Amino acid sequence: MMGRLERAFNISDLRRLARKRLPRPIFDYIDGGADDEWTLKRNHDAFADYELLPDVLIDTSSIRSETTLFGQKIAWPLILSPTGLTRMFHDDAELAVARAAARHGLMYSLSTLGTTRLEALAESFAGPKAFQIYIFKDRGLTAEFIGRCREAGYHALMLTVDTPVAGNRERDRFNGLSIPPRLTLKSMLSFAMKPSWSLPALTGNKFDFANVSHKVDALAGRQMSLFDYIGGQFDRTLTWRDVEWLAKEWNGPLSIKGVMAPQDAKHAIASGATSIMISNHGGRQLDGAPAPVDQIAPIRDAIGDSGEIVCDGGIRRGSDVVKALALGANACSIGRPYLYGLAAGGEAGVHRALGLLHEEFERTMVLAGVNDVAKLERRHIRMRSWLSWAEDGVVIGK
Repeated sequence: MMGRLERAFNISDLRRLARKRLPRPIFDYIDGGADDEWTLKRNHDAFADYELLPDVLIDTSSIRSETTLFGQKIAWPLILSPTGLTRMFHDDAELAVARAAARHGLMYSLSTLGTTRLEALAESFAGPKAFQIYIFKDRGLTAEFIGRCREAGYHALMLTVDTPVAGNRERDRFNGLSIPPRLTLKSMLSFAMKPSWSLPALTGNKFDFANVSHKVDALAGRQMSLFDYIGGQFDRTLTWRDVEWLAKEWNGPLSIKGVMAPQDAKHAIASGATSIMISNHGGRQLDGAPAPVDQIAPIRDAIGDSGEIVCDGGIRRGSDVVKALALGANACSIGRPYLYGLAAGGEAGVHRALGLLHEEFERTMVLAGVNDVAKLERRHIRMRSWLSWAEDGVVIGK
């Protein structure tokens, strides 16, 4: 396995390894988006619309990459964003990801819909950690999570606000993906052809929403559609008052995940959030939403220095992180890149993914002539010259 991982020289290589190991329904769950997947594609492609303007004759013999996010020190401006159903990709699940994050001095975020109990992860991972939370129809469940996270020593909460209803993820519908995954006539051959995944999946730990299965009647051990579950549990009546309630109850670092518009970013800060996570849910919700990187500068202009900004979505290279920081982000977060690594080789695969991204990040900093992440500014980045005509006089490099 190590030989295969060592021959992976970028995230795309890890994606190819993951595709070889996973049955198609499982790979498509990682890889797919909503509707025509326009936003999914745009999330990454948008980074290519930006050029870096390097400084020269700067001493870059040492790069200062350490930063602080949610009040916690991290080795460089990257966090591992929350992803649900992680055990589908490797039996070691969230614990493997957290161990790799610890090796790299990075923050790990556990999903409400993860497959490891939040207390178990906290016992195994002493590093900076956040918990991704929803405000369910059952407010008691949300309040329970707040108390459990406080007791377990989580440093921040991330409230996801872009899932009032499940996105139209047609790959999952086509594959008949269910929770837990099950064999169907359509998927049987795909599972049979991937025994390295299928055998551990059938004989190992069960697939379960470990943090909610004790409470949610719909998860009482029976198979169900992923879409039915999401549609039945999430609340379309949420407003900013609910954010104010959560901020008061938690009384700690709080990031609102799913904000895309400057006015909503201002609402979030006014409602008690300390951070904005610019995210379109990896292109899995509203197809046609803009790429997160395109919203960094306008949101930074809207909120000034009143809150932290995390760019969530489309990161495939360390240079993408440099571009996001130059536009005004405090950090970036990744989901698919580390899941590709996890699927390709467990903890070692996640370690490889994080190592590759960090090498690319430091190399880009050196080549950009910037020796400290705190010194990255908008003057270091601009829209590609062939796109400048479309900006209609708007300058991002001010």
